[in-house]
Amino acid sequence: MRWLSIILMSVLVLTGLAFGLVYFVSEQKLSDRDAVLSFDLPIPEDEASIERGRHIARTRGCFGCHGQELAGKNFDEQWDWPKRAVAPNLAKYARNHDAATMEAAIRQGIGADGRELVSMPSYNFSSLRDDDLAALLGFLRAAPLVEEPLPSPALGWEARWGFVKGDELSMADWAAMVPPLRIDPAKDPELAEGEYLAMTMCNECHGLDLRGDTYGSTMGFGPPIPDLAIVATYDRTQFEALIESGVFPDGRRLGIMTLVAPDRFPSLSDLEIDRLHGFLQSLASTPAPEAFWRP
Repeated sequence: MRWLSIILMSVLVLTGLAFGLVYFVSEQKLSDRDAVLSFDLPIPEDEASIERGRHIARTRGCFGCHGQELAGKNFDEQWDWPKRAVAPNLAKYARNHDAATMEAAIRQGIGADGRELVSMPSYNFSSLRDDDLAALLGFLRAAPLVEEPLPSPALGWEARWGFVKGDELSMADWAAMVPPLRIDPAKDPELAEGEYLAMTMCNECHGLDLRGDTYGSTMGFGPPIPDLAIVATYDRTQFEALIESGVFPDGRRLGIMTLVAPDRFPSLSDLEIDRLHGFLQSLASTPAPEAFWRP
């Protein structure tokens, strides 16, 4: 019995050490990138800027993740990774943090506590222009503050083990890999504007470079996301109907796009749809580059 007790105690100690090591290493991996707290653009308070910020928030998905009143959202029933993903009360968060801290979370993927984020799609915002970011912050600070109870987020051991093994990347890692905008606005302002819209709306799902993403499917998270060069097969009318409904012209539903599109893209202006359609059509003229998210 004595030896059995010793063995059991040893197993418990080793198990505790293993979990402690996983926790320590995962925390190190989520703290290995420092935020650049340099954003100091004045946050506008005029009505036109706030409306511009509302438009940015709507078309970039803030309402979809943080709730239609921006009061936060618990994704327990939708996601099982991480253990508990909770989008914070965004109106409150914007009031409680300065512009530089907000910019780090939005564009760099680093939270106010200095840890890298795991659920906020900062890579979708990394190319957001300074003036649009300032307008967004102005809107968030002016938005009505609605308080709702929210649980604390929890990373969970499965996610922590993924970070330890290197299978998972933080949002700061993803944001740092977004390719820069390549079209010179001075030479082709219409195409450049379309690229800007696509790289701050569409790369959340369609790969950091818009040319498709099979990473999630290889990891077991869902079907492959198509290369947006496919837009070349849709005329302007078909394209508008598609992005506003998430439904193909033949009636087939586009999976998560069916949920995302109606919440975001009906707010796009006709001019924005023109620019976005024109740019995405242009992708068909070049092959998709190699990328690890398209293994």
